[in-house]
Amino acid sequence: MTDETIHYDELPTPIGRLLLVADAQGLREVWFENGRHRRAPAPSWVRSRAALAFARTQLEEYFAGTRQAFELPLHPVGTPFQLAVWAELARIPYGATVSYAELARRIGQPQAVRAVGAANGRNPLPIVLPCHRVIGSDGSLTGFGGGLPTKRFLLALEDRVARGDLFGLPAAGGGTRR
Repeated sequence: MTDETIHYDELPTPIGRLLLVADAQGLREVWFENGRHRRAPAPSWVRSRAALAFARTQLEEYFAGTRQAFELPLHPVGTPFQLAVWAELARIPYGATVSYAELARRIGQPQAVRAVGAANGRNPLPIVLPCHRVIGSDGSLTGFGGGLPTKRFLLALEDRVARGDLFGLPAAGGGTRR
């Protein structure tokens, strides 16, 4: 990959196809096929399964319930504030949730709840930077780029895996990969 080349690939998942986008520095974007903010590959992008293999494998492991943390080179593009919010998203433990107010507090800007919500909504790497783990202060599920049914699915998947009950089956003896 050259620094200028943008690669993409599609990954079928239980929540629909994901469009994965990367450059030489890392994974840039993950888009939901049926999401609120759909994106089509730009004509200049190069389709390459090999260039996205690093991300495909870890996302497949996530959906299989064998990966709880991503170890990917990331290259999200955003404002300094957005990057701070997205970095904090990565610190939310698997299977846990936090409120937008708590996320604002964690980045040292407790009055910026709405701005945190806006940054969360612009997260270019959902699932990898787990914006689905952010909920309303009252515990309600709030907006998600992939839709609320997708958010419910992701939270339920993580809850089942964290309890060792992947899809209602007892956990296999190998433990989870981190």
